[in-house]
Formats: sequence, C-alpha cells, structure tokens
Amino acid sequence: MVRGWYTGASGMRAQEHRLDALSNNLANADTTGYKRDVSVHKAFPELLIRRFSDDGVKRVPLRMDPIGQIDTAPVVGRVGTGVEQNESYTIFEQGSVKQTENPFDLALDGEGFFVVNTPYGERLTRNGSFMLGPEGMLVTQEGYPVLGEEGVIRIRENNFKIDEDGRVMENRALPDDRLISMTENRWEDAQEVDRLRVVNVRRPRHLEKQGSSLLRDTWESGEPQILEDDIRPTVLQGFLETSNVNPVSEMVEMIQVNRAYEANQRVIQTHDELTGRLINDTMRL
Repeated sequence: MVRGWYTGASGMRAQEHRLDALSNNLANADTTGYKRDVSVHKAFPELLIRRFSDDGVKRVPLRMDPIGQIDTAPVVGRVGTGVEQNESYTIFEQGSVKQTENPFDLALDGEGFFVVNTPYGERLTRNGSFMLGPEGMLVTQEGYPVLGEEGVIRIRENNFKIDEDGRVMENRALPDDRLISMTENRWEDAQEVDRLRVVNVRRPRHLEKQGSSLLRDTWESGEPQILEDDIRPTVLQGFLETSNVNPVSEMVEMIQVNRAYEANQRVIQTHDELTGRLINDTMRL
C-alpha cells in the first residue's frame, strides 16, 4: 500500500466539498436573504508509529490506554493520513439592505427569522419578498402563508402598514375607494391586525436548508422561540435583505481550491510513477 495515494485522494475529495459550497454560494449571490455555506475539514485520526524494542524493557507510551496497558514498543512519532470533511454549515451574517418601496417587501435588521407555513410544516426564512395571495393572505413567492403570532396574516392591498416591531396595522374604517389617496394620518385610527412571528433558535448554524430560502430546525439547533421586545430584530417595510455572499472572496477561494486539487493530483501521479519505477527496476534484477 502506498500511503501517498490515499492522502492525495482524500485531499482531492476535500477540495470537491469546498468547491460544491463555493459554487452554491456564487449561484445564490443575488438570492434575497441567502446565507453562505462553509465546508470545514479535519485531519484523519493520527496513527502512532512504533518500533520494536530488542532490550525487553517495557516503556509507557505518551498516552495511557484506558485500561492501563503498557507497550514494549516505544512511541517514535505520528503520521497523518490526509483530511476528511467535518461539516458544512451556514454563516448567518447580516446581509446589506436595499430599498424597494414595495410594501410587501420586508427585511429583518438583526438576528431572527420569519415563519412560514408549508405542506411539510412550519419553516424559517430570511427572505422577506412577500406578496398578496388568495383570500388576502400574506404569502411567499412560492405561495406559503406568512405566520403571525395569531396565525395566518390577512391584509388588504394599499391599506396596511407594518411597523419596526412587526405589528401589522390596518385602517378598516376607510372605504376602499379612498385607500390610495389617503395620507399617513390615516394610521392614527388604525387597528392592529396581528404581529409578525419573528423567532430564533439556540444554535442557528445547525439549521438545515430546505431550498426556496427555507430553513428547518433540527435537534442540534433547538426549537424556534418567539423573540421578546428587547432582543427582537427591527422589521423594515419596503426593504429586502441581500445575500451575505461576497463574489470576489468566493472567486479567490475557488482559485485556491483548484490549485490545491491540482497539487493533490500531482502527488498521486508522482507516487504512481515512483511505484512503477520501483516495480520495473525490481523485475530487471
């Protein structure tokens, strides 16, 4: 067995995982509320190298065995056998906010998530690109209802406002033909319809991506909890949060990945050539 083959192969596989994460980040650089992924690797468990002792003297190794055994072969060093993927996790850094002047667009300034209802259960999202759906429901672009603390949020077009605390206000006393021409003073008599359900989890890095900007809580992340006023993020109406992907940094990392992949590839080729020469020279003897 040539150890270099396996070391080089594990390095190439590790760079493939990094490339997958970088490619996905670049593909979603313009996706509203997208959070970039990072692939983390670790070394294989180190192997202890020992030499046989001819003097018969028993020596205690550097690390004691749990059951208290000792070894006659002293420890002389360690050798690694490459790397393996440890995990791929999401970095939930705040993305920049851009103004759209669309009343259905919402952005969260701070830590937290909107909650939407899907056929598979409640899911979390940072994508606040909403619209008016059937029966006056506030829904996502995929048609999933956005949830408030009282349930599904129902509003009327041109007659709702969402403040920084996430309270959905509506002036139900005004006739529909006057809604568009009314100024901001109409909100003096507005009534609170509901309040956006804004939640967070104990360990956001363990949330699982489900596609369509949706996230699912896991056992490691903990269950979503509604945020109280003192730690609740600010809700911005008429704004959208962009992705936190920096295309320039991702491209630089992609170049590094390609070079690291080629270096591991050359390691395998070199070991293959040396092994071939060894076998051929041995056969000629």
